[in-house]
This record gives sequence, C-alpha cells and structure tokens, in this order.
Amino acid sequence: MRLRILITLLIYMIVQGVLFGIGMVIVLATPLTEQANVLVPWVVGLTFIIAVPVAVGIAPRMEAWREMRSHRRTEQPRL
Repeated sequence: MRLRILITLLIYMIVQGVLFGIGMVIVLATPLTEQANVLVPWVVGLTFIIAVPVAVGIAPRMEAWREMRSHRRTEQPRL
C-alpha cells in the first residue's frame, strides 16, 4: 500500500503540472486575459482538486505495469 501512495504522489505532481499549464494557456492565450486576476486562482485551485482523482486512477495501472514487468524479469528465458 505504501508503494501505491508514493506512486500516486509522484503522478499527482505531474498531472497537476500538466493541468495547470493547460489552464494557464487557456486563460492567457484567449480573451479571458482581461479576467486573469480572478481566473488564475481558480485555475490553481481546480488543478489541485482535479489532479487527485486522475492520479488515484492512474496509480493502480502503474503499479500493475511494474508488477508485470518484474514478473517478466524473473521468468526463465525461453530457448
């Protein structure tokens, strides 16, 4: 369980950074720039919140991929 939490935290940081970048591009590269004082804090808050379920959804897949990969290494090579 500890490994899944660590994987989730690592993925959370990556996902949050990507979502923040997308949100900032949307705010700053569109006519929404005029309301940036209000929208930038919303982008920050929403990306912190939205990144949690995304990271929790990705973490079990990453852990399963790691397990599958480690099982392949322990198998005997086929001749």
